[in-house]
Amino acid sequence: MLRSHKIALRPTDRQRRWFAMQCGYADVAFNFALSAWHAGVPKSQLRKTFNARKHQEFEWCKEMDQRAAMYGIMNLEDAITRYHKGQNNRPKRKKRRSRQSYQMESAKITIDGSRVKLPKIGWVSMHEEVRFKGEVVNRVTISRTAHRWFISVSVETEDTQIVVDPTARVIGIDVGINTLATLDDGTKFDNPRPLRRYERKLVREQRKLSRMQYQSNNSYKQKLKVEKIHYRISCIRQDAHHQATHRILKRASKIGIETLKVTHMLKNRKIAKALSDSALGGSLRC
Repeated sequence: MLRSHKIALRPTDRQRRWFAMQCGYADVAFNFALSAWHAGVPKSQLRKTFNARKHQEFEWCKEMDQRAAMYGIMNLEDAITRYHKGQNNRPKRKKRRSRQSYQMESAKITIDGSRVKLPKIGWVSMHEEVRFKGEVVNRVTISRTAHRWFISVSVETEDTQIVVDPTARVIGIDVGINTLATLDDGTKFDNPRPLRRYERKLVREQRKLSRMQYQSNNSYKQKLKVEKIHYRISCIRQDAHHQATHRILKRASKIGIETLKVTHMLKNRKIAKALSDSALGGSLRC
């Protein structure tokens, strides 16, 4: 059984700059390969084309981790395959505002307690140890959310049988807006509504950002403030969902939950903000 764990890192300023450079290098490789594909280079030759020309067009890439570029192009190859199968739209160029992340092989890292050794950068502290015991497999992803950097690992563990409490009963759940969820026995889980709590502060900081010169140093600092508020809102929402789902799953043998077309309901501007704070159904289905 594969279990994934996403852990916040404690990088130094030098390590943060290194992570940002590798994310940028992965995007550069992705965009180069995408341009080559548009020019008629077959998908199977994208990596060879990039490796043959990267030192001429990107002299600074010698100091980078080449795995970041390799996996960036591999992600494009996968996107092209899914595009031809009709599973997604045509791949687009990566922009500066795109999600920052890059990947590497699990065999190239070493995890020792609450720290991890990464290629070319050395040991990086983590906020916690990996919860699951086993061998780290597949790719390891380094990503940024607001001001935090994370590492995502997949661990191969023994398949454990889930033991259901024989006294547990079938529970019906009504997902609401005023309350996060209401059980058939009358138990209610409050909705913290973090978006409403931080809405005024978010509007104020976004207004400041809109008045600044585009791509100036101050605009980047202000953008980080806005990102931190969004991150805070998402953390409060996820914590409420995790606590509610954990308490529900501990007392239920089976769960019945209504199916809501949330995407259609979000089109109603009068309840869209409330829905974004109370989308518990997806957490339960996960």
